[in-house]
Amino acid sequence: MIYTSDTIEKLVSLFATLPGIGRKTAQRLTFHLLRQPDELLKNFSEALGELKQNVKYCSVCQNYTETDPCPICSSTKRDRTIICVVEEPNDVVAIEKTGEFRGLYHVLHGVLNPLEGITQEDIKIKELLARLDGVEEIILALNPSVEGEVTTQYIAKLVKPLSIRTTRIARGLPIGSDLEFADEATITRALEGRSEV
Repeated sequence: MIYTSDTIEKLVSLFATLPGIGRKTAQRLTFHLLRQPDELLKNFSEALGELKQNVKYCSVCQNYTETDPCPICSSTKRDRTIICVVEEPNDVVAIEKTGEFRGLYHVLHGVLNPLEGITQEDIKIKELLARLDGVEEIILALNPSVEGEVTTQYIAKLVKPLSIRTTRIARGLPIGSDLEFADEATITRALEGRSEV
């Protein structure tokens, strides 16, 4: 749909390229912004400009940061013998929200996916291997997908000769779900990851 304004159409098209944003949501966002005060739009525009200018990879964990190393890697209160490996930066945010993990992280920025041509060279595996001196345990906290499983097995195979304990987060049934609606893999993982009550 072409609007009477090329500028509106351009912004709708740009919003629609974002993950999870379809054309209707893109239109709503665009029209919402049009109704906002100039000051908010100015701040929004400046924040977008600063995003790419100020945010970079942490040279240690590969997470997004404005300082290098990032606050987690530079903290003296973190356990440096444990590294939790995740797919994306938002996974670090999710784990940090629990307040339970006190080790360090490593962000892969993706998983192996041979069908899409994503190999070990395309994600941050070399960077992980380069920082394992003094590490006693690696926790693989990758998403429960075929690609996540392939990546988990690949990293475990690489780390095995280094005599570093390699674990994975337990997977199972989410709270509030019914056993009858869970798939076999989820039930199997739930049984394998069971703990004492």
